[in-house]
Amino acid sequence: MKAVRGIRGAVTVDCDSPEEILSRTSDLLNRMVSENGVDEEDIIHIMFTSTPDITSAFPATAARHLGWMDTPLISAVEIDVTGSLDRCIRVLMTVHSSRTKQEIRHIYLGRAKKLRPDLAGPE
Repeated sequence: MKAVRGIRGAVTVDCDSPEEILSRTSDLLNRMVSENGVDEEDIIHIMFTSTPDITSAFPATAARHLGWMDTPLISAVEIDVTGSLDRCIRVLMTVHSSRTKQEIRHIYLGRAKKLRPDLAGPE
């Protein structure tokens, strides 16, 4: 039986360019679905946030480039906390899954591994 589960992920970019944002976000999304056995049809919606220093592209565009045309997406700006990680894109993917909460693999890439070292596995 499938339940509604949240999958977290985050990635950093080296520079604020559309190519870098879309490439790194696509990598993150692909890892999130592959490591959790998620089919596009299982995705309920995806929320993207990015730090205020990312302005050249919407990270959500990466999902459209992957062909996820019927998946609801929304983007927001992460609050600007002094000393927080810069050039960071965070993702919350809500899915139908037969996995338990403990079996869900959250994906943190690049410098974003610092956000949750307890969950970040090998890149």
